[in-house]
Amino acid sequence: MTAGRAAIAGVFNTPQARRLENWTTRKLIASAALGALRDAGLTLADVDGVITEGDSSALIYDLRLGPAWQGRGFGLDAVVEAANAIEGGQADVVLIVAAAAGVYVDRDATAPWTRPENEFVAPWGLFTAAEFALIARRHMTTYGTTPEQLAMVAATIRNNGHHNPEAVYSGRGPFKPEDILASRMIADPFHLLDCSMTSEGGCALVLVAADRLADLPAKPVHVLGGGADYYGPAYQFPPSWDLAGRRGGPVNGRIGGRAADRAFRHAGLERSDVDVLELYDPFSFEIIRQLEAFGFCAPGEGGPFVEDGHIAITGSHPVTTDGGTMSFSHAGGSPQMFQRVIRGVQQLRGEAGPLQVPGAEVALCSGAGAGALFNSVVLLGTEASS
Repeated sequence: MTAGRAAIAGVFNTPQARRLENWTTRKLIASAALGALRDAGLTLADVDGVITEGDSSALIYDLRLGPAWQGRGFGLDAVVEAANAIEGGQADVVLIVAAAAGVYVDRDATAPWTRPENEFVAPWGLFTAAEFALIARRHMTTYGTTPEQLAMVAATIRNNGHHNPEAVYSGRGPFKPEDILASRMIADPFHLLDCSMTSEGGCALVLVAADRLADLPAKPVHVLGGGADYYGPAYQFPPSWDLAGRRGGPVNGRIGGRAADRAFRHAGLERSDVDVLELYDPFSFEIIRQLEAFGFCAPGEGGPFVEDGHIAITGSHPVTTDGGTMSFSHAGGSPQMFQRVIRGVQQLRGEAGPLQVPGAEVALCSGAGAGALFNSVVLLGTEASS
């Protein structure tokens, strides 16, 4: 991938809600796709590449987009795959879209994407919350990270959602760390408000070859670099803090560290160049872990880092500025990961409203995390790298 060769020209979020009456996943996908193309000043006739959660070929058929290049990436990996396809001449306009409605209907059980069928979940109840909780507790034991520091993360992100009029939980705050700690325990050390919520909604983004940008109305945001680290099938094995990689030995929970290093190197950027961090927030501790894994603070220093206010909108490293999965939306498997990139684009365009980070020019976006055994990173910029 040549840094900056592909740019994001359009983004769109459909309505997001705990439940969307009279919406189906299919309808949300169509609405999101058309909204992102409209934002980019393009039409379906311009699209020659598609990536969606599930079967992209079905969407190509439904929208009569063929012949077209078809990607198979999941989450943020899809953005890098689309950029690579554009760089390689496989497509000029790639539509990425995801949505979910009517998936979580059994409200007496945990969300279906948190309980995959395998030998550890079905008989023993090792749901997603428990997996991430075990990793958080290990960090607390090793480094002295406190429940109050986790609560500071959750309060910060939930307050961002409180101030975001488009968030599912808009106006639900403000929150103090004490409010997080007062909510009921889910999986020690996570209280209810340390955890992501569930919702319905859709989103889409459009990547375009740089030589077409001059004819489009929206301010382009360039894909400068990206990477992903995988350590095995997600949610099929017990979580392990001390994962031993074949390159360099133990990584001490730094899933995503290699991916971030490669993304920065490819983009020709330093950590100090990043203005906003749109980090995936399935649980409060995952923000602390990612700050360490991505090199914004040393291992063990993530707790004090957030406690000192660095991740607030007015801090040195604003995090998850739309409210994330805790407050903005968490619709199924991959929409919330694409929404990290969408929010990064909004920040770099200056379209984040009351939560705008002044002068933001570089954003780091992430997807998944340690409990899933993979972590993806994408770097976005207002200018193409030289």
